[in-house]
Amino acid sequence: MNTLTNNYDTIEKLIYEEGLRIEAIDFHPELDVMLIILNTKAVLHQRLSSYKLLAPAGKELLQQYELVGEGTGVHWPLLDEDLSLKGFLRDELRNAVKSGNGKVAA
Repeated sequence: MNTLTNNYDTIEKLIYEEGLRIEAIDFHPELDVMLIILNTKAVLHQRLSSYKLLAPAGKELLQQYELVGEGTGVHWPLLDEDLSLKGFLRDELRNAVKSGNGKVAA
């Protein structure tokens, strides 16, 4: 039974009803890290190597991104890559609930 309004899932509710947005992204290719800074000042951590078009790009190229959808997505015109805040949040949640053996904890 879906009790959320507008048929949003929980992550979409955070984004669309609570106004969660990406403010900026910081890159550290030498550490295989991309930091997504949200308007709440929360920081999401993603591995650059998880994204086949971003992984080989240098820092200068990575920094040439555009926030789209009022901060609900990111576009790299020169890399032809688009990523969403929903995807970043889903991945962050998945990583947070993984148990020590790599399986999702129940």
